[in-house]
Amino acid sequence: MTGAAASRRAVLRLAGAFGAGLLAPAPGWPDERFITVVSTHTTQDSGLLRHLAPLFKAQTGITIRFVIFGSGQALDTARRGDADVVLSHSRVEEERLVADGHARARRPVMYNDFIIVGPASDPAGIRGMGSAAEALARLRSRAATFISRGDRSGTHMAELALWALAGVQPNQLRGAWYREIGQGMGAALNMAAAQNGYVLTDRGTWLNFRNRGELAVLVEGDTPLRNQYGVMLVNPARHPHVKAEPGQAFVDWLTGPHGQAAINAYTINGQRLFFANAAMPDA
Repeated sequence: MTGAAASRRAVLRLAGAFGAGLLAPAPGWPDERFITVVSTHTTQDSGLLRHLAPLFKAQTGITIRFVIFGSGQALDTARRGDADVVLSHSRVEEERLVADGHARARRPVMYNDFIIVGPASDPAGIRGMGSAAEALARLRSRAATFISRGDRSGTHMAELALWALAGVQPNQLRGAWYREIGQGMGAALNMAAAQNGYVLTDRGTWLNFRNRGELAVLVEGDTPLRNQYGVMLVNPARHPHVKAEPGQAFVDWLTGPHGQAAINAYTINGQRLFFANAAMPDA
């Protein structure tokens, strides 16, 4: 590994650990046994990572340093070999990472779902619609303010897929009504609250979001709104500096009985955010 690559990897680890607020320095920290896991805004903003990391460390003695991006950037980070494990929610891109030799086999972990939230007054009239695509088509026809993450995240990709189902092409997603912000889910929800706009969000982040203002859940439960997560060890044959043994230990723990139980146990105000499904190999 070149000096530049080593430096970049160190910066990513520090940015993920301290920027995400998941770790604090301690005596002997440089010698601590750790892995770098790149994951998504949804797993961070929902609070799930804070729940899982100490449970894994208690059972294995391994610290997790998280680096947080949208799924697209998270997978790019894994492609460069700048993490040991990737946990994301963009199956097509995950499978491409494996096919290209940058990660070992993708394993399903859990799912939650997307919801469409917007002003409680619902000026576009989408409340209770059974089809998310039809709801988006109505937002487009009425030029209702829509906040898009626009950041190549799994949520952004899911949003674009829903627009396609609605028959709306990318070149039609222009104008004052459609606002791409290039930021994470929390920022998108904050902007929707400030501008009385509509937004697609994962349920976990929504339940953990405090600054709701006049926002309310308007559309939910449609099959295309399901949000599946996968986990992969970055391929040590392609990236020799990857910590294969402890990284695989995390993959095995997350998809094994202890990790799956920990995922199912995570709630906010008594409501589950994620549903473990590692036993479903086709998920």
